[in-house]
This record gives sequence, structure tokens and C-alpha cells, in this order.
Amino acid sequence: MHSWGFQVDALDVARWQFGVTTVYHFLFVPLTIGLSVLVAILQTMWHRTGNERYLKLTKFYGKLFLINFAMGVVTGIVQEFQFGMNWSDYSRFVGDIFGAPLAIEALVAFFLESTFIGLWIFGWDRLPKRAHLATIWAAAIGTNLSAYFILAANSFMQNPVGYRVNPTTGRAELTDFVAVLTNKVALITFPHTLSGSFLVAGSLIVAVGLFHVIRNRDSADTAAYRFATKFGSWVVLVASALVLFTGDLQGKVMTDVQPMKMAAAEGLYTTESPASFSVLTVGSLDGSREVFALKIPYLLSFLGTGDPHGTVQGINDLQAQYASQYGAGSYTPIIPVTYWSFRFMIAFGMAAATIALLVLWSQRKGRTPTSKWLLRAGLVMPVLPLLANSFGWIFTEMGRQPWIVFGEMLTRNGVSRSVSLTEVLTSFTAFTLIYATLAVIEFKLLVRYAKAGVPDLTPAPEPDDTDDAERPLAFAY
Repeated sequence: MHSWGFQVDALDVARWQFGVTTVYHFLFVPLTIGLSVLVAILQTMWHRTGNERYLKLTKFYGKLFLINFAMGVVTGIVQEFQFGMNWSDYSRFVGDIFGAPLAIEALVAFFLESTFIGLWIFGWDRLPKRAHLATIWAAAIGTNLSAYFILAANSFMQNPVGYRVNPTTGRAELTDFVAVLTNKVALITFPHTLSGSFLVAGSLIVAVGLFHVIRNRDSADTAAYRFATKFGSWVVLVASALVLFTGDLQGKVMTDVQPMKMAAAEGLYTTESPASFSVLTVGSLDGSREVFALKIPYLLSFLGTGDPHGTVQGINDLQAQYASQYGAGSYTPIIPVTYWSFRFMIAFGMAAATIALLVLWSQRKGRTPTSKWLLRAGLVMPVLPLLANSFGWIFTEMGRQPWIVFGEMLTRNGVSRSVSLTEVLTSFTAFTLIYATLAVIEFKLLVRYAKAGVPDLTPAPEPDDTDDAERPLAFAY
């Protein structure tokens, strides 16, 4: 027992470490996924029109994409180390299943992505125009394929399919790889994640473009920045609509395979039909009773079942069902975490869409925005969908607790038994310091190159290769 009044063990610190590193890594992932496609679209527009404006924007946002991609690779590698370090029992149990999609992700998607990014970087003046355009599209496809294989692996944790547990070894063994790849959780999580990624990437394009439109109104590249703000704003609005649509489908799948997670998202303790969705709830200190709630009738039933009068199971009934099915113990996640992370996810995403609408309105009929408040909102804009994505993943992972593989393995049974509290604390501290350093580097690089603006495409003068012996003598009087 520690002096501050609560006990900490290796499991607690390992969970904190994985949570911190995962959320930090995912700050880079959506920007990489979204920008890879948007930069490819900008280069395609230049290829088809020959308009120099699109070329400048391609190189400008392409540089921001490359900075972010490099950081994402570094943090992703560190994150994977934890499976062997802190979660070896989990890795032993699920390794046969996880190994297949993650191996394909590394050998096919990641190498496709990194190879063609290299060709894109160094091939501007060396490859034919059309071949060079193909390299950025290949890199974008590789990036999205990489995301799919990783999400397929994660979806097994949410809804295990295509496997059997070997009674002799106690390990999960792969029996149907197609079932793992076509897991209904993966099929809806992938488009939902992509939509959130375009929300982040579009917001960055808006923020940087708006900064230059307002602060550098007399720049020769103002037209390019104005296009960037409009282009990014429309991306944000379309992505927001897709996030809502795919999120609705995801809610129905979640209710089917993880009803406790849907109940935890609402803090719904008793089964209801129809069930309301609370925009805001003030509960008792133990979280078991509501004191005040602002509710939208029928909405939770529709989100969960597609029927406004559908039945949504409550936490108490599900807890009794799971205790009977899996044995004594608590199968309820931390309700305040699931309740508020679900609402923060929605609120921050809607805030980004609102700013995008204001940016478009400020430029209607050729107007030039001048509002300092709009500029401040625009600069904050990229942070909002990043927060929405982060809270979405916090809800997804915390709502599955206490399971690390739903219905098959509890989180406490997946931790490495040979790793001590001191060892986990040491690695947690080291990783946190490394990530903090990388965060500062990433932020400074992005700000530096974002402020620099679009590149000057004026060709440099040809070097004078005349030999000094052939130069005429010059005399100064």
C-alpha cells in the first residue's frame, strides 16, 4: 500500500503505458491516412489541368505529410514492442491470429507505402509525370491497406471470429483467415476510421490555408490558399457526414456483438424499450443513479437497433448474464469514462464541421475573411478532430473492458507475469519522455514549414561551368 492511499501493480502501469502510447501514436495515423489521399488528389488536379497552383499545394501539403509519416512510423514501432514486453501472455494466446494480418500489413502494405513514398520524394524530375503521379497514389493505397489490416487485428479483440481455442495449449488458433478479414466489426470500423482521418487532414489544410489568407493577404499565392481553405472545408463537411453515417452503422454492430459497450456509452443500468439518448447526465457519486439528465427520446434505441422502439439491454441485466456465462466477477467498464468519451468524440467532431461551415461562409461570393476570431478558430481546428479520434478509441478500448479479447481473455490475464512493477515503470517513463520529445519536434517542424508557405517554383539559374582559365581578366579601376 502506497502513501497516497491506493495500490498500483504492474497490470495498472502496463495498461496506462499502452493507453498513452496508443493515443499518442494515433495522433499521427489519421493525418497520414487522410493527407496521403488528399495530396494525391491535388497532384492529380495539377496533372489534369497544368495549373501551377495545384502543384504548389501538392508540394506544400506533401511536405507536411512526410513529416507526419516519419513520426508515425517511429511511434508505431515503439508501440508494437509492448506486445512482447508487457503483454506476453496475451501475445501467446492470440499470436496465431494477430500474426497473419500484421505480417501482411508489414510485408505488403507498409513496404508498398514506404517504397512508393521514396519514389515520390526523389522522382519529381526523374520520373515521367504520369508515373510520378502513380507513385503517390500507390503510397496512399498502401497507407489505407495498412490501416485495414491493423483494424482487422483489432476487430478480433472486439468480436473474435475464425478461430478455435486449442484445449491442449490454451492458445487461439486461426481456422478461417477470410472470416478474420471480413469480420463485421472491421468492415464498418474501417470506413469510420477513414472518415475520421479525412476530417483531421481536411482540418489541417483549412487551418494552414486560412492562416495565410488572413495574415498574408497581399501574397502572390493568395488564390492558392483560398482554394486550399475551400477544398479542405468541403473535405471536412463530407467527412463529417460520412462519420455520422458510418458511426450509426457501427453503433448497431456494437449493440449486436458488445451490448455492454452500448449500455456503458449511455450509462443505461436498466433495460429499456424505447431507450433515450442523454446529451448530458449528472449522476450520483457512485455512478449508479442519475440525478439530472437531458435526453432525446427514442434516439438510443434507433442508434442501437435501427428501430426507435427497439430494446437496449441495461448494464445490470448484462452483468448478471455475463456472471452466469463466464463466472463471478465484474464485467462492467468504467462508466464515466465510456459515457463522456463517447460524447466528447461527437462534440469535437461537430465543432470541426461547424468551423468548416464558417470558413466557407466567410469566403462566399469572393469575400476575403479578416476575422481574428475565425483565424483563432481555424488554428484550433485540427486539434478538434484529433481529440474526437482519440476519445473514440478510448471509448472503443475502455468499453471492451474487462476483456482484452471479448469473451475469451480478461485483460488481467494478458499481462506479462515475469515483468515487475519497477521494469514497467521504467519503460513507461522512458517511452513518455521519448514521446514528449518527439511531440515537440513534430510540432515545431509542422509549424515551421506551414508558416513558410507554398514553395517558389521559379527555376534556379543554370550554374556557370566556365573554367576559370577561360575567363577574361577583369580589372578594377
